[in-house]
Amino acid sequence: MTTPIALTIAGTDPSGGAGIQADLKTFAALGVFGASAITALVAQNTQGVRAIHDVPADFIRAEIDAVFDDLAVHATKIGMLSKPVVIRTVAEALDAHGARNVVLDPVMVAASGDALLDDDAVADVRDVLLRRALVITPNLPEAAKLLQTGEAASRDDMQAQAERLLAFGPEAVLLKGGHGSGSESADILVARDAAPRWFVAPRIDTTNTHGTGCTLSSAIAAGLARGLPLADAVAAAKAYLTAALEQADTLTIGKGHGPVHHFHAFWQGGST
Repeated sequence: MTTPIALTIAGTDPSGGAGIQADLKTFAALGVFGASAITALVAQNTQGVRAIHDVPADFIRAEIDAVFDDLAVHATKIGMLSKPVVIRTVAEALDAHGARNVVLDPVMVAASGDALLDDDAVADVRDVLLRRALVITPNLPEAAKLLQTGEAASRDDMQAQAERLLAFGPEAVLLKGGHGSGSESADILVARDAAPRWFVAPRIDTTNTHGTGCTLSSAIAAGLARGLPLADAVAAAKAYLTAALEQADTLTIGKGHGPVHHFHAFWQGGST
């Protein structure tokens, strides 16, 4: 029996709620073996980002090569890439190894509001990486920054922006509405080979939202690694994240915006 394997290429979160740590937790919770290539050491916690130490580009390439040379990677999730040289290095590695099922989460700002991507790297993400992705998963601020426009304020705006992003080369765009308002959180999937599809869930009333973007994109990658079609992988990921948010308040983690409950299906957050 083939073991589903997913690789995450991203930065760290020593407090465990976002980044590489959230990605690996998500893979594990969804029955996928997780591998990782670290792009940056990020001193952050539930309250904010304190410092970023970038991993040298040649070492990032060595990490990625080590994984692909040994493991049969079924899906690759890409998160924080802070510098243009790192973006180009990752792009070259994806091409060299024929990476498939690439899920690109264009991480630009942490939930705390701290910048995670240099301003001069935004164009590289748009022009170099987007066309190498099966699907990209920007939130409303990230889509606006990629397009150099204002944030979408309606579902029509979201669809229009997703279609504009599709023109940069990805096979599909999942534009997330979590930063919007209202009682529902609505995301739209726009793909080249299918009609636009909305994924809607109740907006969960919680401040424990640290790592939501990392978790959703990793859950999509996990679904793809297990052989799900893209739309099914998105639907399963949306359901998983919604449940993780619903159970987030059962955890008592940190003094700021706590993490979602990645292992809600396996253990409760409170004391026993």
